[in-house]
Amino acid sequence: MVDRAGLPLHALLSPANRHDAVYFESLLDGLPPIKRPRGRPRQRPEKVHADKAYDVPRCHAYLRRRGIKDRIARKGVESGERLGRVRWVVERTLPWVSDFRRLAARYERRDDIHLAFLHLGCALICLRAVERL
Repeated sequence: MVDRAGLPLHALLSPANRHDAVYFESLLDGLPPIKRPRGRPRQRPEKVHADKAYDVPRCHAYLRRRGIKDRIARKGVESGERLGRVRWVVERTLPWVSDFRRLAARYERRDDIHLAFLHLGCALICLRAVERL
């Protein structure tokens, strides 16, 4: 999960043979509170953009229960071009993560070690963004 600028907010490691929508709820629940200039931190994002893989009733119902607006491309109805105007930020972040050689191909047998390297890679991406400011 990334923010509007493409900085990683939350990463989740899942097996390749499971559908992405299975982990949708746990990915959003793991998102830390969003700090604002004033007031309490937000416990949920305002809007979620996702591709057609998340166009299942369970994902829509979960977002509705949490009060989050969704912009999920519908299967067989919409082309992916309109969503691509926002989605390119996520697609740009994926090569940033792949720049770390250990994350491009999985070398570790233990998933906790690979997840630690994934979090370290995300932290380094955020650090690079802060250094550019």
